[in-house]
Amino acid sequence: MNAFTIFPAIDLQHGRCVRLRQGRAADATTYSDDPVGMAQHWAAEGAAWLHVVDLDGAFQGHPAHRDIIRRMVQAVCIPVQVGGGLRTEADIEAALADGVRRVIVGTLAWEVPELMEHLVDRFGHRLAVGLDARDGRVQVKGWTETTDLSAVDLARHADALGVPTIIYTDTATDGMLQGPNVSAVQKICASVACEVIASGGIRSADDLRALRALECPNLAGAIVGKALYEGRVVLRDLEQAS
Repeated sequence: MNAFTIFPAIDLQHGRCVRLRQGRAADATTYSDDPVGMAQHWAAEGAAWLHVVDLDGAFQGHPAHRDIIRRMVQAVCIPVQVGGGLRTEADIEAALADGVRRVIVGTLAWEVPELMEHLVDRFGHRLAVGLDARDGRVQVKGWTETTDLSAVDLARHADALGVPTIIYTDTATDGMLQGPNVSAVQKICASVACEVIASGGIRSADDLRALRALECPNLAGAIVGKALYEGRVVLRDLEQAS
Protein backbone atom coordinates (compact mmCIF):
# COMPACT_ATOMS: atom_id res chain seq x y z
CA MET A 1 0.00 0.00 0.00
CA ASN A 2 1.04 3.62 -0.43
CA ALA A 3 2.90 5.47 2.31
CA PHE A 4 0.58 6.92 4.93
CA THR A 5 1.48 9.50 7.60
CA ILE A 6 -0.24 10.16 10.93
CA PHE A 7 -0.12 13.84 11.90
CA PRO A 8 -0.72 14.60 15.60
CA ALA A 9 -2.53 17.95 15.71
CA ILE A 10 -1.59 20.88 17.90
CA ASP A 11 -4.18 23.66 17.79
CA LEU A 12 -3.16 26.97 19.34
CA GLN A 13 -5.55 29.37 21.03
CA HIS A 14 -4.37 32.15 23.36
CA GLY A 15 -0.98 30.46 23.65
CA ARG A 16 -2.42 27.12 24.76
CA CYS A 17 -2.96 23.74 23.13
CA VAL A 18 -6.70 23.23 22.68
CA ARG A 19 -9.22 21.22 20.71
CA LEU A 20 -12.44 22.73 19.41
CA ARG A 21 -15.74 21.02 18.72
CA GLN A 22 -16.69 21.54 15.07
CA GLY A 23 -14.32 24.52 14.92
CA ARG A 24 -16.28 26.68 17.38
CA ALA A 25 -13.91 29.06 19.19
CA ALA A 26 -16.17 29.22 22.23
CA ASP A 27 -16.26 25.42 22.58
CA ALA A 28 -12.61 24.72 23.38
CA THR A 29 -10.96 22.24 25.70
CA THR A 30 -7.45 23.11 26.89
CA TYR A 31 -4.98 20.23 27.05
CA SER A 32 -1.71 22.03 27.71
CA ASP A 33 -0.26 25.45 28.44
CA ASP A 34 3.05 24.40 26.88
CA PRO A 35 2.87 24.08 23.07
CA VAL A 36 6.63 23.59 22.77
CA GLY A 37 6.50 20.77 25.29
CA MET A 38 3.57 19.23 23.43
CA ALA A 39 5.50 19.28 20.17
CA GLN A 40 8.39 17.55 21.90
CA HIS A 41 5.99 15.01 23.39
CA TRP A 42 4.59 13.92 20.02
CA ALA A 43 8.06 13.82 18.50
CA ALA A 44 9.19 11.57 21.37
CA GLU A 45 6.14 9.36 20.79
CA GLY A 46 7.38 8.69 17.27
CA ALA A 47 5.42 11.15 15.14
CA ALA A 48 6.85 11.62 11.65
CA TRP A 49 5.20 15.03 11.19
CA LEU A 50 3.29 17.58 13.26
CA HIS A 51 0.19 19.49 12.17
CA VAL A 52 -0.10 22.90 13.84
CA VAL A 53 -3.04 25.28 13.48
CA ASP A 54 -2.99 28.89 14.62
CA LEU A 55 -6.66 29.14 15.57
CA ASP A 56 -6.46 32.78 16.62
CA GLY A 57 -4.76 33.51 13.32
CA ALA A 58 -7.57 31.79 11.42
CA PHE A 59 -10.21 33.85 13.20
CA GLN A 60 -8.27 37.15 13.07
CA GLY A 61 -7.02 36.83 9.50
CA HIS A 62 -3.32 37.09 10.28
CA PRO A 63 -0.77 34.94 12.19
CA ALA A 64 -1.10 35.24 15.96
CA HIS A 65 1.35 32.62 17.25
CA ARG A 66 4.42 33.10 15.07
CA ASP A 67 6.89 33.19 17.97
CA ILE A 68 5.45 30.08 19.63
CA ILE A 69 5.40 28.18 16.34
CA ARG A 70 9.00 29.17 15.64
CA ARG A 71 10.03 27.77 19.02
CA MET A 72 8.04 24.59 18.40
CA VAL A 73 9.79 24.05 15.07
CA GLN A 74 13.18 24.63 16.65
CA ALA A 75 12.44 22.21 19.49
CA VAL A 76 11.81 19.12 17.33
CA CYS A 77 13.69 17.27 14.60
CA ILE A 78 10.60 16.34 12.57
CA PRO A 79 8.87 18.44 9.92
CA VAL A 80 5.98 20.70 10.89
CA GLN A 81 3.11 21.88 8.70
CA VAL A 82 1.24 25.01 9.77
CA GLY A 83 -2.06 26.63 8.87
CA GLY A 84 -4.27 29.38 10.22
CA GLY A 85 -4.24 33.06 9.24
CA LEU A 86 -1.79 32.73 6.34
CA ARG A 87 -3.56 35.15 4.03
CA THR A 88 -0.65 36.83 2.21
CA GLU A 89 2.51 35.83 0.40
CA ALA A 90 4.49 37.61 3.12
CA ASP A 91 2.81 35.44 5.79
CA ILE A 92 3.87 32.33 3.89
CA GLU A 93 7.43 33.59 3.44
CA ALA A 94 7.71 34.33 7.16
CA ALA A 95 6.48 30.90 8.21
CA LEU A 96 8.88 29.13 5.88
CA ALA A 97 11.73 31.36 7.05
CA ASP A 98 10.95 30.24 10.60
CA GLY A 99 11.55 26.62 9.59
CA VAL A 100 8.01 25.45 8.88
CA ARG A 101 8.24 22.66 6.31
CA ARG A 102 4.82 23.13 4.70
CA VAL A 103 2.29 25.96 4.91
CA ILE A 104 -1.45 25.51 4.55
CA VAL A 105 -3.60 28.19 2.95
CA GLY A 106 -7.36 28.06 3.05
CA THR A 107 -9.28 31.32 2.85
CA LEU A 108 -6.63 32.70 0.49
CA ALA A 109 -7.35 29.95 -2.04
CA TRP A 110 -11.03 30.89 -2.05
CA GLU A 111 -10.78 34.69 -1.94
CA VAL A 112 -7.76 35.21 -4.22
CA PRO A 113 -7.73 32.20 -6.58
CA GLU A 114 -5.65 34.04 -9.18
CA LEU A 115 -2.80 34.19 -6.65
CA MET A 116 -2.70 30.43 -6.16
CA GLU A 117 -0.94 29.62 -9.42
CA HIS A 118 1.85 32.04 -8.51
CA LEU A 119 2.15 30.56 -5.03
CA VAL A 120 2.31 27.02 -6.39
CA ASP A 121 5.01 28.05 -8.85
CA ARG A 122 7.01 29.73 -6.12
CA PHE A 123 6.62 27.38 -3.17
CA GLY A 124 5.88 24.03 -4.82
CA HIS A 125 5.72 21.09 -2.41
CA ARG A 126 5.99 23.46 0.56
CA LEU A 127 2.43 24.65 -0.08
CA ALA A 128 -0.83 22.89 0.71
CA VAL A 129 -4.45 23.97 0.39
CA GLY A 130 -6.64 23.43 3.41
CA LEU A 131 -10.08 22.44 2.19
CA ASP A 132 -12.55 22.71 5.05
CA ALA A 133 -16.11 21.71 4.28
CA ARG A 134 -19.45 21.05 5.89
CA ASP A 135 -22.16 19.20 3.98
CA GLY A 136 -19.97 19.41 0.91
CA ARG A 137 -19.61 23.21 0.98
CA VAL A 138 -16.34 25.04 1.57
CA GLN A 139 -15.96 26.96 4.84
CA VAL A 140 -13.53 29.85 5.32
CA LYS A 141 -12.29 32.37 7.92
CA GLY A 142 -11.86 29.81 10.67
CA TRP A 143 -15.00 27.96 9.56
CA THR A 144 -17.14 31.00 10.42
CA GLU A 145 -18.38 31.44 6.86
CA THR A 146 -19.81 28.80 4.52
CA THR A 147 -19.47 29.54 0.81
CA ASP A 148 -21.51 28.33 -2.15
CA LEU A 149 -18.48 26.56 -3.58
CA SER A 150 -18.50 22.79 -3.46
CA ALA A 151 -15.53 21.07 -1.86
CA VAL A 152 -15.09 18.86 -4.91
CA ASP A 153 -15.00 21.87 -7.25
CA LEU A 154 -12.36 23.65 -5.16
CA ALA A 155 -10.34 20.46 -4.90
CA ARG A 156 -10.40 20.06 -8.69
CA HIS A 157 -9.44 23.69 -9.18
CA ALA A 158 -6.52 23.42 -6.75
CA ASP A 159 -5.38 20.21 -8.41
CA ALA A 160 -5.53 21.80 -11.86
CA LEU A 161 -3.29 24.61 -10.62
CA GLY A 162 -0.71 22.07 -9.51
CA VAL A 163 -1.31 22.20 -5.76
CA PRO A 164 0.64 19.18 -4.49
CA THR A 165 -1.33 18.52 -1.30
CA ILE A 166 -4.91 19.07 -0.16
CA ILE A 167 -5.77 18.80 3.52
CA TYR A 168 -9.45 17.91 3.66
CA THR A 169 -11.30 18.54 6.91
CA ASP A 170 -14.91 17.57 7.42
CA THR A 171 -15.87 20.24 9.92
CA ALA A 172 -19.05 18.50 11.07
CA THR A 173 -17.01 15.58 12.42
CA ASP A 174 -14.00 17.52 13.70
CA GLY A 175 -13.56 17.15 17.44
CA MET A 176 -16.68 15.01 17.77
CA LEU A 177 -15.04 11.56 18.09
CA GLN A 178 -17.76 10.02 15.96
CA GLY A 179 -15.60 8.74 13.12
CA PRO A 180 -14.45 10.35 9.88
CA ASN A 181 -16.65 11.10 6.90
CA VAL A 182 -15.20 8.26 4.86
CA SER A 183 -17.43 8.78 1.83
CA ALA A 184 -16.49 12.46 1.61
CA VAL A 185 -12.80 11.61 1.79
CA GLN A 186 -13.27 9.05 -0.97
CA LYS A 187 -15.07 11.62 -3.14
CA ILE A 188 -12.27 14.17 -2.74
CA CYS A 189 -9.56 11.60 -3.45
CA ALA A 190 -11.38 10.42 -6.57
CA SER A 191 -11.65 13.99 -7.85
CA VAL A 192 -7.95 14.85 -7.84
CA ALA A 193 -4.52 13.47 -8.68
CA CYS A 194 -2.67 15.34 -5.92
CA GLU A 195 -2.11 13.98 -2.42
CA VAL A 196 -4.93 14.23 0.10
CA ILE A 197 -4.60 14.29 3.88
CA ALA A 198 -7.82 13.57 5.78
CA SER A 199 -8.87 15.28 9.00
CA GLY A 200 -11.89 15.22 11.26
CA GLY A 201 -13.49 12.69 13.58
CA ILE A 202 -10.78 10.02 13.79
CA ARG A 203 -11.17 8.25 17.12
CA SER A 204 -9.53 4.83 16.75
CA ALA A 205 -7.28 2.57 14.75
CA ASP A 206 -10.42 1.11 13.15
CA ASP A 207 -11.22 4.54 11.69
CA LEU A 208 -7.81 4.60 10.09
CA ARG A 209 -8.34 1.12 8.71
CA ALA A 210 -11.63 2.30 7.19
CA LEU A 211 -9.80 5.11 5.41
CA ARG A 212 -7.05 2.78 4.24
CA ALA A 213 -9.67 0.32 2.99
CA LEU A 214 -10.71 2.91 0.43
CA GLU A 215 -7.46 2.03 -1.34
CA CYS A 216 -7.13 5.55 -2.70
CA PRO A 217 -3.53 5.79 -3.95
CA ASN A 218 -3.39 9.54 -3.30
CA LEU A 219 -4.64 9.37 0.31
CA ALA A 220 -1.35 10.26 1.95
CA GLY A 221 -2.22 10.61 5.62
CA ALA A 222 -4.59 11.58 8.40
CA ILE A 223 -4.60 14.23 11.11
CA VAL A 224 -5.57 13.09 14.59
CA GLY A 225 -6.25 15.34 17.56
CA LYS A 226 -8.81 14.82 20.28
CA ALA A 227 -8.58 11.02 20.36
CA LEU A 228 -4.89 11.28 21.17
CA TYR A 229 -5.31 13.99 23.78
CA GLU A 230 -8.08 12.13 25.59
CA GLY A 231 -6.16 8.86 25.60
CA ARG A 232 -8.68 6.97 23.48
CA VAL A 233 -5.85 5.75 21.28
CA VAL A 234 -2.07 5.92 21.33
CA LEU A 235 0.04 7.07 18.44
CA ARG A 236 1.81 3.72 18.18
CA ASP A 237 -1.48 1.89 17.54
CA LEU A 238 -2.44 4.39 14.86
CA GLU A 239 0.92 3.97 13.18
CA GLN A 240 0.46 0.21 13.14
CA ALA A 241 -3.03 0.52 11.65
CA SER A 242 -1.78 2.79 8.88
